[in-house]
Order: sequence, then C-alpha cells, then structure tokens
Amino acid sequence: MFPQDTTWNISFAGCGFLGVYHIGVASCLREHAPFLVANAKHIYGASAGALTATALVTGACLGEAGANIIDVSKEARKRFLGPLHPSFNLVKTIRGCLMKTLPADCHERANGRLGISLTRVSDGENVIISHFNSKDELIQANVCSTFIPVYCGLIPPTLQGVRYVDGGISDNLPLYELKNTITVSPFSGESDICPQDSSTNIHELRFTNTSIQFNLRNLYRLSKALFPPEPMVLREMCKQGYRDGLRFLRRNGLLKQPNPLLALPAAHPHAPEDKEAEEDVEASMDVERMQVEERILEHLPARLNEALLEACVEPKDLMTVFSNMLPVRLATAMMVPYTLPLESAVSFTIRLLEWLPDVPEDIRWMKEQAGSICQYLMMRAKRKLGDHLPSRLSEQMELRRTQSLPSVPLSCAAYSEALPAWMRNNFSLGDALAKWEECQRQLLLGLFCSNVAFPPDALRMRTPGFAPLLNAPDLAFPSPLGS
Repeated sequence: MFPQDTTWNISFAGCGFLGVYHIGVASCLREHAPFLVANAKHIYGASAGALTATALVTGACLGEAGANIIDVSKEARKRFLGPLHPSFNLVKTIRGCLMKTLPADCHERANGRLGISLTRVSDGENVIISHFNSKDELIQANVCSTFIPVYCGLIPPTLQGVRYVDGGISDNLPLYELKNTITVSPFSGESDICPQDSSTNIHELRFTNTSIQFNLRNLYRLSKALFPPEPMVLREMCKQGYRDGLRFLRRNGLLKQPNPLLALPAAHPHAPEDKEAEEDVEASMDVERMQVEERILEHLPARLNEALLEACVEPKDLMTVFSNMLPVRLATAMMVPYTLPLESAVSFTIRLLEWLPDVPEDIRWMKEQAGSICQYLMMRAKRKLGDHLPSRLSEQMELRRTQSLPSVPLSCAAYSEALPAWMRNNFSLGDALAKWEECQRQLLLGLFCSNVAFPPDALRMRTPGFAPLLNAPDLAFPSPLGS
C-alpha cells in the first residue's frame, strides 16, 4: 500500500522519443488518481521526462504534448538521416512546441513544485532547477535539459548565465533513492511504473540512477530513444504507459472507484488440460485484450487519441503514393550525395542567421574553453617532461644554483657592512667586474702556491735508517744529522 499520510514526489526518467510513454502514465494518473498529482510535493523530470513533468505541473494539455512528440518523430523520420539531418533542428522544434502548449502563467505554477534535472558544463555536476522567473526561463530550462551534445548541437545553451546540457547525463531519474518518490521509466527494471517484461534475466544496468534490465525489449527501446520508431510503435508505447499506470494504482490501492479498465487479462492463467481448450482460451484472451486496448485508447485524452489515430493512418494522396513507389525511393537514395550538400548549405545558412544575436557570448565562451584546454594540456606536458628528466641534469642544475653568487640587497645596512670596502665605495659595474676578476686570479694563484721553507742541506743524500721529522705547522724539513 502506498503511504498517503506522508508527502511524496513523482519523478520521470529521460527517454528521448519514448516520452510518449510518460504521456500515457500522466494521463492515467490525472484521470484515475488526481489527488496523487495535485498533492505531490515535487514532480521531477530529466530530458524528455522534464517535458511531461512540466505539462503535468502547469496543467497543460497532455493530448497536445503527446501529439507534439508524434509530430516531431514523424518529421524526423521523413529525412534520410533522421534527427541527424542538417535541416532538422530539434532545439528549435522543442522551443516552439513549448511556447504553443504551455499557458502564460506556467512559471508561477511551476515555482517550488517542478524540478528539472540539468548537467552543468563547467564541472559536470547535476543541478535541479525549481524556480523560474518567466515563461521563457521555464522553456529555456526544458531546452537545456533536453540538449544532448553533438546530437542537438555543439554549443550548449545558457540558463541564468550558466551553460547546461542534458540532465540525463548526470541524473536521469532525480531523487530515485527516496522511498516516497514514485519513479516512472519506459524501460523495464526496478522503477515503480515501468513495463513488466517476461524475462528471467536478473542482471540490470544502472544508467545514471535509472534501472534498465538486460533483455531484448529494452535493447530495442534503447535503440529507439534517439531515433524515433514508427507511429504504430509510439501508439503502443502510449497505451503501455496508461496500462502500467493502472497497474500501479491497483497494486497500491489508490483507485477510489471501480473501473472497467481494471479487467486486465491475467499474467499467468491456469493451463487447460487439452490443446483445443487451450486454443479457445488463448483466442478468448486475445479478444479480451483487444477490447481492453480499445477501451484504454478511448480513455486517453481526445487530442492524444486523435493524434495517435492520425499517426497510424497512411495518407492516400497521389503525391504520397508516388513517393512511396520503389523506383522513386531508389532514385531518391541515389540522389542523396548530390542533394545532401545543398540541403546542408541551406540549413547552415539559416542556423548562422539565427545564431547572430548570440555570437559574442558564444565566442567568448569558446575562447575560455579553448584557453582552459590549452592550460590543462600544458600542465600535463610539463608534468610528463618533469618526470622523464635525467637525474644528472637535475644535479647539474642544483650545482650551478649553489655555485652562483647570492643576491645581496644593497638597501640592507647589515649586508652592506659585510661587503669589502672597494664594493662599498665604488658602485660602477665595470669596476666591480674588474675587482672580481682580480680576486679570482689571486684565488687561483693561492691554490697553487704554498709557503714551504727548504734548509740548505735538505737536498743532500740522507743516511738510511733515519726517519725524517716533519714539522707540520712550519712545513720545514730539519737536517738528519742534527740531534
């Protein structure tokens, strides 16, 4: 049972184009458990989950939000490279959809309740923004949370003077560790609301706090997160989210009134004895499942239901039929090497014109980043060169440092008195050098000269058996005949 006597949060995971699953879950919660949304202390979201969280908090039309996701995916699928085509601007599309969908006072409704996960570019740390000064600032926060580097562009957007990128890079499921947080994810795993795949694999992947079970269905979902699937698949994902939301509400006793949608087919029915009965049971289960799916589709928001139905209907106009013919498709594919550069040039020109107002700030940021990268490389190079220097070279450097003359400040009276008189009286550089050379010559002569006194008979032959006596202090050799 879900503890209703305490506060709780709702957190939506980032999932790219699979965000239509969140739309199905949010529609189920708003219809069957509105108190769960109205009394939630915070509603968090990262990347595509931030878009659903924003629509849920601000009271925007979920049907319109789901229709926007389907329209964007259809627009991306029209191009040869999909979302990577130069003419496809995902950031501009998201900003336009939010500007059209969100109400005028959305920032006032979102203050203190909505939490958007962002990744700060300077240090890579996760930041959750929950205060917004205007509608444009709220839209910009969503744009920053959905900006995937290289996939959406090279220069990250700014929010309140700080550069941010996709929040899923640092925390894809905000506050998942709290027990009172209802986690929603389109990937089967340990989230509270997620698909229940019939897989015996117990291994899972933790991608920035998001639990993803190792199975083929999750691999397929991951492959379709950045490259949108067909409209029929998006329709099934939306219905899957609605169904998983109902399952969560039923499991925790949050449904206040009976609903015909609760008659979901059992996960493990009793096996019949003969094959004919088994086939009949399977056929009846398929019919019931289709009926339940249709009822789920009917209970979706009208705008979303309409968008799902339109997305699954193939247009029948003459132009579409002609373009879908095999020879035309082959000719279009063969013309890609010639048409792609032209389309790239046109889209590049359009983006350059749109980028002109932000050119000074972006160039300043790029210069700072280039300087920091060069400084980091120089430090690494100095550290590597310092480690490989030979020890003999370092010893020679130390020896030269010890043999050099110490620098004596002339302003200090104590040091000036210790200097010779010729240095105190003459401050000419030429005289100082001349005196220094003279002192060096005297020192060199003194090294080779010694005060040795030889007596007259010191060179005579000495009788063996007598050891000379060396007078160490005078360095004189006495006569061996003297006693």
